[in-house]
Amino acid sequence: MLKSWPLRNEAESEWVSISDLMSVLMMIFLFIAISYMHNVQQNQLNVKKVAVAYQELQTDLYLELWEEFKEDLPSWKAAIEKETLTIRFEEPEVLFGIGSAELSDKFLIILKDFFPRYVRIISSDKYRKNIEEIRIEGHTSSEWNGESQEMEAYFNNMSLSQNRTRSVLKHCLSLIHEPETLSWSKQYITANGLSSSQLIKSANGIEDKQKSRRVEFRTKTNAEKKVVEIIERMEKI
Repeated sequence: MLKSWPLRNEAESEWVSISDLMSVLMMIFLFIAISYMHNVQQNQLNVKKVAVAYQELQTDLYLELWEEFKEDLPSWKAAIEKETLTIRFEEPEVLFGIGSAELSDKFLIILKDFFPRYVRIISSDKYRKNIEEIRIEGHTSSEWNGESQEMEAYFNNMSLSQNRTRSVLKHCLSLIHEPETLSWSKQYITANGLSSSQLIKSANGIEDKQKSRRVEFRTKTNAEKKVVEIIERMEKI
């Protein structure tokens, strides 16, 4: 009987050691789980903060653009879209000649009045760090000379819309006289010909050819990009 005591004590000692090891492992796993949940909650909070900041930025920029241009929009045949921060020039006869990329005299006058004020706002210290891109977009209707095939009309209009937005961009940049603002504008302002890819349709779903022919100045902020970066970090945890 006396000889069995050492074996029993050794077994109990070994069991205690394993139990202690399991307790340590459980504490480590618990710490990892808590750390993970903290990181997830922190990232969720960061996403929420970016979303709130984005909404505030959108609202502030929209209100500032609206206050600046509200008296001019009717005479320019233009409108501001709050959700996308888009200023849309909607009167095709005011913009270009039919099938031409040359700016009309009236549109030249409008741009001379509009663009320096516009770029002053979006390039200000309040907004410039949150700007990802300012897109000058050219849009057309789906038709081309009324008789072209669909694909032929699309590519003809693509070429036309690209040439028109380049003409607008070139003229707008010529209106900037401050070297720093010009450098910033060349970095962030782009010309984008979109042909008939984004038609405007009436309530019954029929293309509004008149309204589809337009030029838009669309401001994109970097809030969406920041949210994506946070989500990607969350996925790597």
